[in-house]
Amino acid sequence: MRAIKLLLQDQSAAAAAEMALVTPFLAILMFGSFETGKYFLDAHIVQKAVRDGARFASRQSFTGMPCGGPAANEGNIKDVVRFGKINPATSDQPRLYYWTNSATITVTIACDGTAAYTNKGLYTAVTGGARRVTINATVPYTSLLGMRFGGAAINANSQSAVMGI
Repeated sequence: MRAIKLLLQDQSAAAAAEMALVTPFLAILMFGSFETGKYFLDAHIVQKAVRDGARFASRQSFTGMPCGGPAANEGNIKDVVRFGKINPATSDQPRLYYWTNSATITVTIACDGTAAYTNKGLYTAVTGGARRVTINATVPYTSLLGMRFGGAAINANSQSAVMGI
């Protein structure tokens, strides 16, 4: 009976046992923090990319950006979004290493032909009125360990008025 009482009162190695119990939770918390940070960084990169693409598309000519149709240089716009420049070399890396497909990017042109936008300023004598380009990107997210979590994706979009410059 005395031996059992001494065993229950013994505090040696209690810290090691507590650390063994807490370590898996700390590892999960740390990995989750890193993964969350990577997701937000990647989302920021994609958002900046679509803003750059919309800015580039806004400086295209009115004839190259027809109302409701495809942009004349849609491939260049998608290159600016994905690579940050037009006509990338085959050795160039996309902004995100796992962003391998330009089909994840859409370029849409809308026109506002109302009286408020026709025959005024930049839009004088422009058929269809003011043009607005919208760039959307949906990039499948890849984690730190290179895994894809189901349908996890980074979505971003940006709009800009076409200046016809």
